[in-house]
Amino acid sequence: MSLTPSNRPALAEEVTAKLRQMIHSGEWLLQHKIPSEPELMAGLGVSRGTLREAIKALAHSGMLEVRRGDGTYVRATSEISGTAKRLYREHTQAHIIEVRVGLDTQAARLSARHATPMDVAAMRELLKTRRDAWNSADYPGWALADWEFHELVAQASCNPLLHELYASFGGVFHNDLLRQQLKSGFDGLPHEGHGELVDAIEAGDAEAAVASVNRNLNSCAEWA
Repeated sequence: MSLTPSNRPALAEEVTAKLRQMIHSGEWLLQHKIPSEPELMAGLGVSRGTLREAIKALAHSGMLEVRRGDGTYVRATSEISGTAKRLYREHTQAHIIEVRVGLDTQAARLSARHATPMDVAAMRELLKTRRDAWNSADYPGWALADWEFHELVAQASCNPLLHELYASFGGVFHNDLLRQQLKSGFDGLPHEGHGELVDAIEAGDAEAAVASVNRNLNSCAEWA
């Protein structure tokens, strides 16, 4: 008697790929709940077991989070970002800053080579938003603009893998800024690694860009 091999693993992988694409494309937004099981089963034409295998795979990679009694939420837009976010909880702030040194300096170096005038203009606009938010005591807005500035520098590197790795720091970076802001004497508008960095990127001076980032991160390490 011959046995017919099950095609369930292949089907589960196919469904996993479809769910992953929905997240990548932005159809399912970060931090939002995905459709219910019955809706997904009907839309994908699969069984509950196959759907749950796919969701379990993406939850294991960190892209989805299953909240018992509530639903399933998008936690990250890629496996790299999801895994990184999970790992950050297991390491110290000092370890995270040490890794950021490598990513920030390389992003600055490459941005000095590849950033366009539009990139530079967008960086300066974010720094203005950051300054206005700090001066009006809008600290969440200040932290968000600061993070978006650094992520834009990484994006302007024209290295999509570096940008994706850097983007995974978002939640950690944002929370660290808000904690630092509470400390007496903290300067929320340092020129190093910000305005100084943009000047170096605009001038195409990679070494000056890296030096500015290092000065800023040394300050971050002290406050951390």
